[in-house]
Amino acid sequence: MSATPTRKRGRKIVLWRHGQTSWNLERRFQGSTDIELTETGVAQARRAARLLASMKPAAIVASDLRRASATAAELVAVTSLSVTHDAGLRETYAGEWQGLTHEEIIEKYGEQYAAWKRGEPVRRGGGELETEVADRAAPVVLDHAGRLPEGGTLVVVSHGGTIRTTIGRLLGLDARDWESLGGLSNCCWSVLGEGARGWRLMEHNAGTLPEPVLGDDD
Repeated sequence: MSATPTRKRGRKIVLWRHGQTSWNLERRFQGSTDIELTETGVAQARRAARLLASMKPAAIVASDLRRASATAAELVAVTSLSVTHDAGLRETYAGEWQGLTHEEIIEKYGEQYAAWKRGEPVRRGGGELETEVADRAAPVVLDHAGRLPEGGTLVVVSHGGTIRTTIGRLLGLDARDWESLGGLSNCCWSVLGEGARGWRLMEHNAGTLPEPVLGDDD
């Protein structure tokens, strides 16, 4: 006699990166430094919020850093939802790297940077390990996702590095492979859907509404 299959709840998690900041333009490592959105960043958030609102989210949770809070506020403005802020969703603390440009990091911390890119556990600038970021961020996401109604959608407004590590953790990928997920552009998002065997990546670095998967792997 076969086991009764687990019924899918059909929940979705939308992990949305904040809009543009001046440090993004200057290619400065922001980390947990609290940088505001540029005017372009606000416009990006406003445009993306209209698209995400059409997905009828049931809840919003955001990092408490200003660039994420301001991005989330644009979605609040076009929905009937409130937002919960959680410091667990902040970007990686990167110590002495924070505020440095990409070129300055390579010049001053070249070996450390190369080790990080190889997938080795590195405390960039004396800061957090990527696994430590996942340790604090993934439980926040799962906690809020667990409160969703059947078929509900949670929007998580966070930061590129934190989103990547959270996706890697929720998909059960080895930490060395998290870099293979690639980055997110400002105000783009990734979508995780709940399937029969857990969370699966449905969209990554998207800036348009999801298209249905029509084929053998739907």
